[in-house]
This record gives sequence, structure tokens and C-alpha cells, in this order.
Amino acid sequence: MFARSCYPSRRPTQPSAPHAPRRPGRQASGHRAPAPGASVRQVPTLDPLHPDVAAFWTERHLCTLTTLRADGNPHVVPVGTTFDPETMTARVITRSGSVKAGNVGRGDGAARVAVCQVDGRRWSTLEGTARVTRDAGEVAEAVRRYARRYRQPRPNPERVAIVIAVTRVLGSGGEDAQQRLSSGGTVPSTR
Repeated sequence: MFARSCYPSRRPTQPSAPHAPRRPGRQASGHRAPAPGASVRQVPTLDPLHPDVAAFWTERHLCTLTTLRADGNPHVVPVGTTFDPETMTARVITRSGSVKAGNVGRGDGAARVAVCQVDGRRWSTLEGTARVTRDAGEVAEAVRRYARRYRQPRPNPERVAIVIAVTRVLGSGGEDAQQRLSSGGTVPSTR
């Protein structure tokens, strides 16, 4: 899937033809825009307390954290994330001078973020508001949880934690599943 987009083509390129004006009802991508009032397929909202969802968030997976830069563009970086479904809290450890900490810190405790993890066809996204904490107790708790899911991190005197108050858990899994997160379990929707 990535081979074609990651590597240059070996075939000579031909000059592209001028683009025709966009037809009414078409988006820039060429896909037809939904008609007003038409139902749009929704991504399933998952029950974070369901055992399959909780298990997926304790398995060792690298995640991505999406924050917003000052100009509104997304900043997406790989991170290790822990999620506590009981309190709906996700945690990311980082150093205080990182771009992600700066983006979240600019939000005055209300920066909108998303954390996503993927494993084959299974995926889950946590959406919520984030804040940066330097509180020794909160950072220690984030490190403890990180060590349990991944490994003990190296000592870092500049370490802070990004604490996310999760407002929505999205996800899917399997070949035909809308609301499954593991091959054997059905995840009830909370819509």
C-alpha cells in the first residue's frame, strides 16, 4: 500500500492536462458531497469500560498524539500513551521543551487533542482536552503507568506529563466490524 506513494515512479511522467472546472456538488477531492439532510456514516463511539477496549489500551502499541500549532495546523507525533477508562484520563510523558508540550500549554488547560493507536484493522482514538503538568505526583503517576505498559523510561529532569481529559473514545476493528475492537468481542456503542 505504501510502496507506490513512498517511492518515486520509474515510469516517465507526462505533463498533466488542465483541470476542468469542478462540477456542482463535487468537493475538491472529486468525491460527491453529501446531500443536505442526508445521513452520513458515523464512526462508532466505544464503551471505554468494555473489556476489549480496555485490553486494547493496555497492549503495547505506539500511538500518535495530534495537537494544534499556533497557526491551527496539526502537529502529529509518535508517543507512548496510557489510558485509564475508569477516570477517562490519558497520559503522555514528554520533556517540557517539546513542541507537543508547547502546543498543549498554549491552550490554557483546554487544548483539544487526539491520541490514536492502530494494530492492523483495529484502531482506537481518544479525543479530549489536555493540559501540561509539572506536578511531581502527577508526573510520577504518568511515569509509573508508562513503565507498566511500555518500559521504564530514562530519567529526565525536564519531564512533564500531558494529561488528557478524554471526552470520546472512537474505534473499529476486524474486516466487517463497525463496533468490534477485537476479533472475538463485540463492543457496545455508547451513542
